[in-house]
Amino acid sequence: MRIGLVLSEAANGLRRNASMVVSVVLVTFISLTFVGAAVLMQMQIGQMKNFWYDKAQVGIYMCSDISPGETCTGGDASPEQIAAVEAQLKSPTLASFIDNYYFETHEQAFENFKKQFAGNPVADYVTADQLNQTFWVNLQDPAQSAVLVESLSGVAGVENVADQRKYLDQIFSVLNVASYTAIGIAGLMLIAAALLIATTIRLSAFSRRRELGIMRLVGASNRFIQTPFILEGVFAALLGSLLAGGAIVALVYFFVQGYLGARLTGFALVGMDDALVVVPILLVVGAVLAAFSANFAITRYLKV
Repeated sequence: MRIGLVLSEAANGLRRNASMVVSVVLVTFISLTFVGAAVLMQMQIGQMKNFWYDKAQVGIYMCSDISPGETCTGGDASPEQIAAVEAQLKSPTLASFIDNYYFETHEQAFENFKKQFAGNPVADYVTADQLNQTFWVNLQDPAQSAVLVESLSGVAGVENVADQRKYLDQIFSVLNVASYTAIGIAGLMLIAAALLIATTIRLSAFSRRRELGIMRLVGASNRFIQTPFILEGVFAALLGSLLAGGAIVALVYFFVQGYLGARLTGFALVGMDDALVVVPILLVVGAVLAAFSANFAITRYLKV
């Protein structure tokens, strides 16, 4: 097979169907940008899980004057009740699960509350005695938080034992839904891109039907006839893939690392290394999608 002639035929096809090629490029660009964004979001969720799950604490909230429940009938937790809880944390039964812990008083909780809600009117209506004194516990293995919850729930003076991971799970569930939504939209766009590529190839073949007839008469093989059309689809899709890769790199560099990185200094965010992993994936997906679509379209056309 003469490679130069095949490439020349592919270039002629791209020129003849410039408007359709632009449509393929744009649809591929948009769909693969969604794919790249979904992949990056999954990477971000994974990084956040690794970062925050290790930092997740178990909060042992002691009773306050306004706490409900059978364990808080005496109002604010007494020094004896606080000491009893601390004794359990130091006991051989629980100590092996605990990395470290510290105790937060009413005043410390109030100071943290004012920092967290600075500028919010709610800070003017809350007093220190309304906030729980709390033991904050870091576990050696955060997945074993159930041991602590079962041991201290229902103890006199303890209002509630809460694992912070359950709040993180809610956040990650929302992020996963957003990621799956992006994947769904990307899937629909990829189907549209595949159909558009197939339509473009069939229109290109139809516009050159006399040439194809002559090539058949002189004994050209189906492979020789099909290859330029497949290359047309692959070239158009690769251009769209490159644009999508550039959009992903720009998104990470300017928005994630530039904008969010300056404001969320305590968060682990995806970086350029992650973006550069996504770009080859987009190129491969674009090329394979175009090759299959174009091959299917031209094969069916030649059978007609």
